[in-house]
Amino acid sequence: MIRNRLTGLGPPMVVGVAGLGLWEGIVWGFGIREFLLPRPSSIMDRLSENWPMLRQAGWETGRIAVSGLVAGIVAGVLLALVTTRFRTLNEGLTPLAVAVNATPIVALAPIFNAWFGITGTLSNQAVVVAIVFFPVFINTARGLTEVHPDELELMRSYAAGEWTILREVRIPNALPFFANALRVVAPLSVIAAIVAEYFGGPQNRIGNIITSSAAFARYDVAWAAIAVASAVGLGLFAAALLLERVSMPWRLVDGGSENHNTPGREK
Repeated sequence: MIRNRLTGLGPPMVVGVAGLGLWEGIVWGFGIREFLLPRPSSIMDRLSENWPMLRQAGWETGRIAVSGLVAGIVAGVLLALVTTRFRTLNEGLTPLAVAVNATPIVALAPIFNAWFGITGTLSNQAVVVAIVFFPVFINTARGLTEVHPDELELMRSYAAGEWTILREVRIPNALPFFANALRVVAPLSVIAAIVAEYFGGPQNRIGNIITSSAAFARYDVAWAAIAVASAVGLGLFAAALLLERVSMPWRLVDGGSENHNTPGREK
């Protein structure tokens, strides 16, 4: 399985290297000016020169993204569990959650800055929580409620209580839905943190470095900061995939493909 996983990394790496080489060749061949589109080699040079600053910025933004991600996940899962128990509450909150989820990040950031202050981290974390919470809540609640009626009838025929049904049927059924949401919100939390930083706060964060570098036409430094942000987002996405593999081992079969059978139905 590990060998297959490592083999699967080959095509993305080849495409990535080829894409960077094509990018370098186009900028050099067509004489595109650096302030319009820096070459990857220039971006790497700036990344190396400004590594202490960019590393610190990546840490600060990553800390905001991770803390908001965890808080949003916990709140979304808990509310999904509560609304599943009360059908009226679920039917009332789900459309509201969908509507709020459609609110742009740029509309939330100034409001939270006014509420929680612009100098600390709480306002940026609140933006991340708001962005993460609703996809997790909607998907988890769907997984908890969309259970096959035959499974519920079987459990109740054995005089199983609601807590037992939740633990043995609803939560295992909701895990794939939760995993899908987690794969989406993990990198999205980094985007939310960076967008929130555009509206102010300490200058030692990725969003502030991007805006200040672009303002002074240091686009290669801005691209270097974007590369750090991408690395943080990829790291969180990889962590989400790892959590999915650990929590749902029954979805794995030989070769690393997925088996969509539920627990206890393995062949």
